[in-house]
Amino acid sequence: MSLRRRLYQIFSIASLLLATSSFAQQTPSSSLVIVVDLNGGGNFTSIQAAINSLPDSSATPRTIHIKPGRYYEKIFITKHNIVLEGEDRETTKIIQNIARDEWRCDHKDDWGVATLNLNGNDITLKNLTIANDYGFTQKEPRTVSCASDSSGQKVITNGGHQMALRSMNTTRLKVINCRLSAYAGDTVSPWNLVNGMFYFKDCIMDGGVDFYCPRGDAYAENCTFYANTGPASIWHDGSSNPNYKTVLKNCRFDGYKGFKLGRYHKDAQFYLINCSFSQAMANEDIYLVPTSNEIKWGRRVYYFNCHREGGDYAWHKDNLRTAQGSPGANAISAAWVFGNRWNPEKM
Repeated sequence: MSLRRRLYQIFSIASLLLATSSFAQQTPSSSLVIVVDLNGGGNFTSIQAAINSLPDSSATPRTIHIKPGRYYEKIFITKHNIVLEGEDRETTKIIQNIARDEWRCDHKDDWGVATLNLNGNDITLKNLTIANDYGFTQKEPRTVSCASDSSGQKVITNGGHQMALRSMNTTRLKVINCRLSAYAGDTVSPWNLVNGMFYFKDCIMDGGVDFYCPRGDAYAENCTFYANTGPASIWHDGSSNPNYKTVLKNCRFDGYKGFKLGRYHKDAQFYLINCSFSQAMANEDIYLVPTSNEIKWGRRVYYFNCHREGGDYAWHKDNLRTAQGSPGANAISAAWVFGNRWNPEKM
């Protein structure tokens, strides 16, 4: 073989390898993964520092992989297309102690009231525990200075709102295999009545009153809910759009003896499909709280194949066919909830 021929072959192979490498770098599957490790074995030791290192937006998801540890950080995400992925739900924990009543003494809104505060779109959370431990660690009432109170002081108890997750304008939020924990109310607060779309799968949630309380469209599957305290576990606000709904499929509910399933005081729409209730659940349906709000679309609470250990109550008998469009249970999925706007199971 001539030298010229040999050089041509070498050049061709090198060009092919370079092109393949360039293509791989452009594909989402080979996107750079940022590693956070408290022990210094990654790119950052702080989750917030890793988030801050990213541009505001991206055409593809940016993954921040979080090594096991207890991260005592209050997290703010205002950027888009970010994945926070823990290594293991039981060992990768983000923890804060925050009483919402105390936070609002000196702040005009809820931005910063939670352990995880969201205002970006296309956020995915995986394999994490996100906890607001205030009510677990602070047992006794505290009197604090409070600029927003006419007396200048406020008594903070461990039964007030304690958010693990609070979203502002976020939409297309996915939460997979996570534990979201607080002692008292509003643990999981994904709130967006303009275009909110929220997807939860294989999660554990606990708290007090209304501890799972989406506003907009929400879908939860294979999730476990545990009531520590309070007069209701789940809540929904769909008051800005008659199509907004909260769907809970193949979910389990448990809690203290006599815990109540849910309530609403604004227009809401509940679908519970193939759910199970512990024997501890009270004999009370999802109920309307006395309110001055106008309930424009009436009572919309639907059940299919839901059962209680120790015997069913009459109020959760099958009534799915009475819902608008008479949907079948098999048709109710994330794609059904979000329609053509979003299918989180294909992304």
